[in-house]
Amino acid sequence: MSSESSYLNWKRPGHLRAGLAGLLLVALVAGVVPQPAAFAQQQKPAQQPPVSVPATPGSDKPSDQFTLNIEVPLVTVDVVVADEKGNPVTGLRRGNFRVTEDGVQQPVTNFATPDAPITCVMLIEFSKLGYGVFANNAKYWGDAFLRQLKKDDYVALVSFDMRTRIEVDFTQDKAAVDGYLLRMVFPGFSESNLWDAIMDTLDNLKDVKGRKSIMVLASGIDTFSKHTWDDCYKRVKDTDVTIFPIGVGAALENYLEAHRAIGAVGQLNFKMAQNQMTEIARVTGGHAFFPIFDGEIPGIMREVAAMLRTQYSLGYAPSNQARDGKFRKIHVDVVGPDGQLLELHDQKGKKVKLVVYNRQGYVAPKGPAS
Repeated sequence: MSSESSYLNWKRPGHLRAGLAGLLLVALVAGVVPQPAAFAQQQKPAQQPPVSVPATPGSDKPSDQFTLNIEVPLVTVDVVVADEKGNPVTGLRRGNFRVTEDGVQQPVTNFATPDAPITCVMLIEFSKLGYGVFANNAKYWGDAFLRQLKKDDYVALVSFDMRTRIEVDFTQDKAAVDGYLLRMVFPGFSESNLWDAIMDTLDNLKDVKGRKSIMVLASGIDTFSKHTWDDCYKRVKDTDVTIFPIGVGAALENYLEAHRAIGAVGQLNFKMAQNQMTEIARVTGGHAFFPIFDGEIPGIMREVAAMLRTQYSLGYAPSNQARDGKFRKIHVDVVGPDGQLLELHDQKGKKVKLVVYNRQGYVAPKGPAS
């Protein structure tokens, strides 16, 4: 991975970019391309050797060799299976998953069990909205999530108000992220450009390999984004990043409603914000939470970390090879050896309802194949 594609190099000052370009040139001359430490283990898969045509029989001169590149798209789907209480179901195998695309069953060719470290961006709203309550909740609830991470997990911290800022790049040093959160004291603006922040973060995650996720600690209220809700929704429908929104404004909304200090317009804004964050979670295979009491936070953070740590990774080559740029709907079922929906029972013999979380689809490429 080149340094230009790293998450850290997003919006660097110009003199730093120039310095890094010089270092990259020296490294290329030496035959070594530097990689950010956080992404050092995320190597690209080895390329297949070129296809060569042997010499024509009866000819003393071999024919010209050529390299044939064939594009075979692979759709990846990260899946979490849990019971209705949010407890993850582990121990499933490839045969337990039935994947359909637009109603047509697809053979699962790639399968990985949940054993990879977490790679997660904490995207927090740090603005003056909500009398500073939103920013305060985002800070301290983010700290609760850090406590659920293990030493091999990667985490990055990104904040936003009227613009998006990378505060700490991907690191395994959770204390560095925690220390930065403690230094975030006074929000600077009263704007909350949520749609811009989500889209910027997705753009900067596109070159990160493997499972990746975003925890959005925000009220869900967007005040000044240059992108619309429709722009953001279209973008998240096509991403392979799992998003977990956690509403930092539900407690304030509940307080204002109880004291009749919020009008109909304010209530509508909060409800719309919650609905939009719930939809973002649904289409990306995540889950949205709207805690009212601080006592709910430890349990929520444990649940999010457990879901991230128990994602199954499925891959398939779609049977529909049309490059029409249309949205393809994905559906995942968990089945038993007989092909019927899998039934599990608890220790008392009661049937356990399974909930499957996965992204809802993707947009097919458009144009001629390369």
